[in-house]
Amino acid sequence: MNYAASRLSAVRPSASMAVSGRAKALKAQGHDVIDLGLGEPDFDTPSHIIEAAYRAAVDGQTRYTPTDGSVALKDAISSKFERENGLSFRADEIIVSNGAKQVIFDALMATLEAGDEVILCAPHFDTYQSMSLVLAANLVLMPCEASAGFRVTPEQLDASISHKTRWLFLNLPSNPAGAMYSREQLAELGEVIARYPDVLVLSDEIYEHITFDNLKFTSFLAACPHLKERTLTVNGVSKAYAMTGWRIGYGCGPAGLISAMTKVQSQISSGASAISQAASVAALNGPQDDVLRFRQAFQQRRDLVVNAVEKISGLTLDPPGGAFYTLIGCERFIGSRRPDGEIIDNDVAFANYLLDDALVAAVPGSAYNLSPFVRLSTASSESLLSQAMQRIDASVAKLLTPETGE
Repeated sequence: MNYAASRLSAVRPSASMAVSGRAKALKAQGHDVIDLGLGEPDFDTPSHIIEAAYRAAVDGQTRYTPTDGSVALKDAISSKFERENGLSFRADEIIVSNGAKQVIFDALMATLEAGDEVILCAPHFDTYQSMSLVLAANLVLMPCEASAGFRVTPEQLDASISHKTRWLFLNLPSNPAGAMYSREQLAELGEVIARYPDVLVLSDEIYEHITFDNLKFTSFLAACPHLKERTLTVNGVSKAYAMTGWRIGYGCGPAGLISAMTKVQSQISSGASAISQAASVAALNGPQDDVLRFRQAFQQRRDLVVNAVEKISGLTLDPPGGAFYTLIGCERFIGSRRPDGEIIDNDVAFANYLLDDALVAAVPGSAYNLSPFVRLSTASSESLLSQAMQRIDASVAKLLTPETGE
């Protein structure tokens, strides 16, 4: 019996989850696998956040909160945006959900009609595509080249918008490429969007605090305040505070949009965990020393991988400006032959080879609509990253490339 609805045929399982699932299976068989597939910080949640969750549980904060989030967390979110981004949001312009993914799904579910268009900047987080397709939207992909820093240009954006466009997705900094936009670059995109009054902007800023080389993060809305009534800013505590398992994300946007999203959420989850919300209040309002410590560690890890890739013949990389991924070009090895004789005909096959031979799990770039690349997560210790890069170096040296036969 086929239990899945036909609309799921266009939806792929999460690429990073699938790769990590295979890596875990190999580990269970006794293989020494280094999993660089999943984007999850390896740090523990800071102790003051855990203590706040414990106090909330002991104090009896174990019941439903309002569907769109507790008053205390909404206040903390509002203060965060004023303090860090110079933005102001009222309580009715804020929704708290079970992670940033639910914020995004709530927004799309509340606004999309069948046949509406969603514009994505490729490479992009694969969830954007799957959520849009399951809701019967049509995708418009804007390829962002490495030579342009994996950023979309105003000209590209203008050419991609039609009368059917409902949403433009931005990811600042981006997963998987780590692309950063300056205030001026965002303002130029905003000038284009302003000419199309029916287009909404979803700015996913979950990696806001993970930036490198002293690059300054600018929220899309801070650069384009005139688009406040058409912008949903998405963020959360998962990445910056090492709280992926607490499942708290939040969205800030026009009150009418937030109201529609709350209606969706009321019938899907009834809201987020009360204890996780209390912990998130402590994260946002408490000391931020750990956020800085995490960022510094991610910078060192990025530098380690960048330096290692530069020494591996045949691989290419543009150093990411943010997030904790590196997008590595493997074009030279497409068409090459593995030691077992199998041909590597795309980046999926290349990623499979790395897992088979190097025992390093990586996600193929085609999962993000960019080939031929592989994505490595740098959310692991420097020791593991160093081992992984040594293994990758040894494995690619075994490949017989088509142009040289060696």
